[in-house]
Amino acid sequence: MQFTTLTPDDLLRLYSYPSRLGAPWFRVNFIATVDGAVSLDGVSGPLGTPADHALFDIQRDLADVVLVGGGTARAENYGGAHTDAHRRIRLHHHGLGGAPDGSPPPIAVVTARADLDPAGRLFTDTVTPPIVLTTAAAPMERRERLTAAGAEVIVAGPDGMTPTAIRDALTARGLLRVLCEGGPSLFGRLLGAGLVDELCLTVSPLLAAGSAGRIAVSDNATPTPMSLRHVLLDSDGTMLTRWERQHTQS
Repeated sequence: MQFTTLTPDDLLRLYSYPSRLGAPWFRVNFIATVDGAVSLDGVSGPLGTPADHALFDIQRDLADVVLVGGGTARAENYGGAHTDAHRRIRLHHHGLGGAPDGSPPPIAVVTARADLDPAGRLFTDTVTPPIVLTTAAAPMERRERLTAAGAEVIVAGPDGMTPTAIRDALTARGLLRVLCEGGPSLFGRLLGAGLVDELCLTVSPLLAAGSAGRIAVSDNATPTPMSLRHVLLDSDGTMLTRWERQHTQS
């Protein structure tokens, strides 16, 4: 299938979250080269293609929240999400996500020490205030500075910032359509906790070699059977794949 034949509405249909969610659905979105590199010179931006950029926008339009690790937020110089307001309103009207006022989803950053710059783009280049998921070990002065910069700072869970505590914090705020954009450590932690429902993987038509790592890193994750939902091929060789976790019948 040629990606260039698909309209934005086609992509919305292909990537819509399941309906009537009762708990967060964790979708992980990554890009990697043909030989598996997740970055060039430490960032993923150079791997992007027009097809991947278009899908990136669609994914954020559909999401209730964009979840990202602190290391990735710093390395990629994250700002707030900027989405199509009219599309977000239309999605909300049809019960597919979005927002009644068209506002973008918040960026939720997972950082154990609240190690973020309150003067950074995450706080200054945003429409929707970010969420900071941190721990009681984070210095109080850091948490206070991030709160003063506009963030909602959440000390997640009595046992620290576990994947389960992250899920519970998102559930409490009604943020059920979760788009995780990395990095590999956060992906690995979610995978180890059995919380990854879906992987959207773009294969960029590049060979990179080098020392870049893989998309997920974990010491305790067990192999997770996945079902291929679709493969979209762009004319430049970009391959967009969508995989869903196999749910066993009880």
